[in-house]
Amino acid sequence: MKNLILLLSITLLALFAWNGIQKGEETPNSAVVGEAAPGFTLVDSHGNEHSLGDFAGKFVVLEWLNHDCPFVRKFYGAGEMQRLQQHYTEQDVVWLSIISSREGEQGYMKPDQINTANSDKNVAATAVLIDEPGTVGRLYNARTTPHMFVINPDGVLIYDGAIDDKPTANPSDIPGARNYVAEALDAAMNGGQVTVSTTRPYGCSVKY
Repeated sequence: MKNLILLLSITLLALFAWNGIQKGEETPNSAVVGEAAPGFTLVDSHGNEHSLGDFAGKFVVLEWLNHDCPFVRKFYGAGEMQRLQQHYTEQDVVWLSIISSREGEQGYMKPDQINTANSDKNVAATAVLIDEPGTVGRLYNARTTPHMFVINPDGVLIYDGAIDDKPTANPSDIPGARNYVAEALDAAMNGGQVTVSTTRPYGCSVKY
């Protein structure tokens, strides 16, 4: 009986640990609002290497991306994500879109497919980065597409969460939504405080 209880306990602990890995739950070194954003290095769809440290002194937006996700299509189909990308990159903000989908899973794209999508959709991000092992996604506890992060010029994470307050896949909800990313950027870039620094992200689960 004791052996059976021990076996059940070990099995349950293993299941909880696996669920944490699958959901991308926080690790001891993961991203925390108000603290230094974890460093990383990834290659973009053109084969160029980008490190977070390369952008010290600038605002950086991280956008988790899956073009097959209806919630992502909501923003790209309406041109809203591209509008945000262009608006802020023109103000010297670095916008990094990150694909963490594992090969064979929804949203996975080869570099040439990413470049085609960038052209077809008029993507205005600084770069689209490939995180196929999911290492950076798990480091940031990225749970959905889109899941958005904002990092200030000091390298501190100042926003983590949803793009806005309308958790639907309906493009008609965009005009009346409160865009948390734009709000955080506008406040911080003008020397103000970010009033909403953490929200619950919504969308498709990241396909680790």
